[in-house]
Amino acid sequence: MATLKQIKGTNIQFLDADPILNTGSWSAGGSANTGRSEVASAGTATANMISGGEPPITGATEQYNGTAWTEVADLNQSRYGLMGAGTTTAAVSFGGADPGNNRIGNTETWNGSAWTEVNDLNEGRFRLGSAQSATSTAALAFGGADPGGGVASTETWNGSNWTEVGDLNEANYNIPAGAGTNTAALQMGGANGAGNEVATVESWNGSAWTEIADLNTARDYLGGAGTQTSALAYGGNVGSVTGKTESWDGSSWTEVNDMGTARQQIGCGGASNQSALASVGEVPSTSALTEEWSFPPSTSSILQEGLMWFNSDEDVLKGYGAAAGIPSATWESGTNFPSATYGQSGFGTQTSAMIAGGPTALSNTQVFNGTTFTAKPAMNTASPPNSRYFIAAIGATDGAGIMAGGEPGQNSAETWNGSAWTEVNNLNTGRNFQGAMGVSTAGLVAGGYTSTARTADTETWDGTSWTETNNLNTARRGCGGTGSQTSGIAFGGNKNPNNLTGETETWDGSAWTEVGDMNTAREFFGAYGPTTGNTSAMVAGGLEPGNSVNTEVWNGSSWTEVNNLATARRSQGAGGTSSAAVLTTGESPGGSSNATELFTATAAVATITTS
Repeated sequence: MATLKQIKGTNIQFLDADPILNTGSWSAGGSANTGRSEVASAGTATANMISGGEPPITGATEQYNGTAWTEVADLNQSRYGLMGAGTTTAAVSFGGADPGNNRIGNTETWNGSAWTEVNDLNEGRFRLGSAQSATSTAALAFGGADPGGGVASTETWNGSNWTEVGDLNEANYNIPAGAGTNTAALQMGGANGAGNEVATVESWNGSAWTEIADLNTARDYLGGAGTQTSALAYGGNVGSVTGKTESWDGSSWTEVNDMGTARQQIGCGGASNQSALASVGEVPSTSALTEEWSFPPSTSSILQEGLMWFNSDEDVLKGYGAAAGIPSATWESGTNFPSATYGQSGFGTQTSAMIAGGPTALSNTQVFNGTTFTAKPAMNTASPPNSRYFIAAIGATDGAGIMAGGEPGQNSAETWNGSAWTEVNNLNTGRNFQGAMGVSTAGLVAGGYTSTARTADTETWDGTSWTETNNLNTARRGCGGTGSQTSGIAFGGNKNPNNLTGETETWDGSAWTEVGDMNTAREFFGAYGPTTGNTSAMVAGGLEPGNSVNTEVWNGSSWTEVNNLATARRSQGAGGTSSAAVLTTGESPGGSSNATELFTATAAVATITTS
């Protein structure tokens, strides 16, 4: 139970009822006239249209009015594995495979009564993705498979022609789910070049894709609905058919209620993570079932990590989650790192983390899947003899990232593609002990030590080169950083004249702003947070000046102490967010460590006392 003193400075809402989790639920809707899978979809949860599919391969089209499906005019070209966008009166369907299993770029538009063949995609493909909320005159097609395998290319539709634009970072196929519009979209899951299901998610800004927080469950052949900031991913294949559903709030994925019937290769539609449709699909045999996703309308307030409110009906002050000061999060032992070491860096998630660096840098590169460590190829550059310490680590998963700088004041940078490291353009200012944030193609480093002095220097990475931008307000080494290239946070460290600090600064894409200090000043700690913003972060361990067990969580306005590490340590490898993290190795009182600890925040509503 938190006290009012612990959460001082946190915004408090006044509500007449407790908020509820953004769960929602699936309920049965009217069945389609024909069971099938791999259809194109267009429309909303209450006004939807499906076309094409198999087996047999068909051009049949049906419309849903929120209660029942009605057969309307067929596509001109029968096909399956196609995609669509628009409404029941103005839609577009594109791509797929024809009855001869040829990958095609055929595009047809719907005017409310008939389909008309128009200009093809530039690249014929099937089992592609689409922005489900796009329109018949402004659509987005991405990924899929052509005769040569998976493709990363993206095309936009203007009502008459397709134009090739920026590629996905990963060439995903097997129906990666989509949400949003042709200028603000999400790509979710699918299969990679090896045919394995993936959890990767990418965000589209109208010109480029950026990797963001992964789904909790890797899958392909899934459905998607909603917008870039409010989406739903559901169903699919995880080695077997699943009904798992995940909700996206613009920064993180939350597992919510499963579909009533597990299925893959489904029809989709919906305006947000509160309203969606799942139709037909494989169960594993083809199905005509329809399910509707809705959010309970009983309250206007949704539970979020760090939320605090005064329940006027109960006359009680309450909070939700560890960031609201409720110590519901714990550290527990995980699998030991293969060797005792320190000075490592890491990026990714608790179940998909890349850990590298240290005094034996060329033999200490490992990927962690939540349970086991797997050795991976070493970085190309190390300092003699065979060392590279305290590197800036940037990346959303273990499949794509960049490490830059390191002891002693190095400026070299290398990107990781899931299988190998590649040397890229150097930092403008060599440094170590710096904060870092972002993803492999859009990152930022701030602060650090140049081998002669602490620095406030900040640089951004665009996937090709580093650019100097506005400095931190306070030069420091040993600081932490999380967030994105346009919305980040840097905290803690050691500033001149050799003073530990808890100073915290937020980044808005152009400038740093000083905000509330950490409760415990320190450096050389583990830093955690999403790759999407500056309202959530965590710090664990470090030097203060002795080795620390202290853990603190940032909720966007203040730091709150939560449950401690089991082992005091500094200079450790780390990856994850403020609700699910991994910490491994480091320097402890007995020397270098190989111990691993896992942090899991169990969100809970709790009363806040006024003592």
